[in-house]
Amino acid sequence: MSVDAQPLANNELEARLRQIGAERYHNLHRFHRRLHTGKCTYEEVQAWTLNRYYYQAMIPIKDATILTRMTNSEDRRQWRKRIEDHDGLHEGDGGIERWLKLTDSLGFPRDYVTSTHGILPGTRFAVEAYTEFCRSRSLLQAVASSLTELFSPAIIGERVAGMLAHYDFVSKDTLAYFSQRPVQAKRDSDFALDFVKKHAATRAEQNSAIAALEFKCSVLWAQLDALWSAYVDDAIPPGAWVPGTVTAHGRAA
Repeated sequence: MSVDAQPLANNELEARLRQIGAERYHNLHRFHRRLHTGKCTYEEVQAWTLNRYYYQAMIPIKDATILTRMTNSEDRRQWRKRIEDHDGLHEGDGGIERWLKLTDSLGFPRDYVTSTHGILPGTRFAVEAYTEFCRSRSLLQAVASSLTELFSPAIIGERVAGMLAHYDFVSKDTLAYFSQRPVQAKRDSDFALDFVKKHAATRAEQNSAIAALEFKCSVLWAQLDALWSAYVDDAIPPGAWVPGTVTAHGRAA
C-alpha cells in the first residue's frame, strides 16, 4: 500500500479537517469582516438576515434527510437534537423562531421572510445544493459536511460582539439566536467528529469526508459572495429584495 493510500491516524484526520476551517471558513470572507467591524449599512444587514433565513430554515430539513439513513438508534437520538434546536419543541420556540425575531426587528414582515420570495438566486442555489448533497451523498459525507460547526463558536463570538459594538439597531435580545448556538455547535461537532473518525476507515473514505467539509465551506462562502455582489456592489438580480421596498407594514407603494 502506498503512503497516499494509507489511512490517516485519527489525530491526523482531525488536523486535516481543522485546517480546512483555518483556510476556508467564511469568517475569512470580506462580507463578514465588513459586518463585524461596523462597515455594513442598515440595508446590508437587512439583506444578510433575510437571505440567511433560508439557510436557517433548511437546516432541519437537511438534518431530517440524514436522520432517515442512520440505522443506529443512539446516533438518531443524538442527531435529532439538531432538528429540535431549530424547530423547537413547541410553537414559538427554537432557532428559526429566534431568527425571525431578528428579521422582525429589522422591519421585515414574517410572511415575506418565510415566503423566501426576496432571497438571492445565489442563496437559493447554494442552500438547495447543500440540502441535496446531504440527501444524495453517503451518510459519512453528509455528517462530515456538518463539521463547519467546529469553527462556528469563534465566528459567533466575533459576530455578536462586533454587531453590538457597532450597530444601534441590534441588541442582545434581537441577536438571541446566537446565545445558544456555541453550546449546541460544540455538542453537535463533538458527535460528528467522533462519527467521522469511527466510520472513515479507509483513506478513500477519509478523503471523501475532507472533500465534504470543503464543499460545505464553499456553500457558506458562495452565499456571502452573492450578498456582496448584490448589496455592496449594487448588482441586485431580478426578483431579489430591493432595499426600501418591503417594510413591517408590507410592500412599499
